[in-house]
Amino acid sequence: MFTVIFGREGCPYCVRAKDLAERLSNERDDFKFRYIDIIKEGVSKADLEKSAGKPCPTVPQIFVDQDHIGGFTEFEAYAKENLGLYQ
Repeated sequence: MFTVIFGREGCPYCVRAKDLAERLSNERDDFKFRYIDIIKEGVSKADLEKSAGKPCPTVPQIFVDQDHIGGFTEFEAYAKENLGLYQ
């Protein structure tokens, strides 16, 4: 499973998403992730919306195996349901 997190510096939910991904990566052999700072990498809102196939008004925007999951709240719920988070 490969997860990509698009975020930016100074965003508390981006930090939480990255921290959660680091935790999952440490706990599971089948979980890998990449964090992309949209400002440093020059990723625009339009780029994110094209990849997600819908409006992306906020960051982070998170994709698991190229499927758009949503933001931090959706990622945490996905991890609880599919990856055994908090069990």
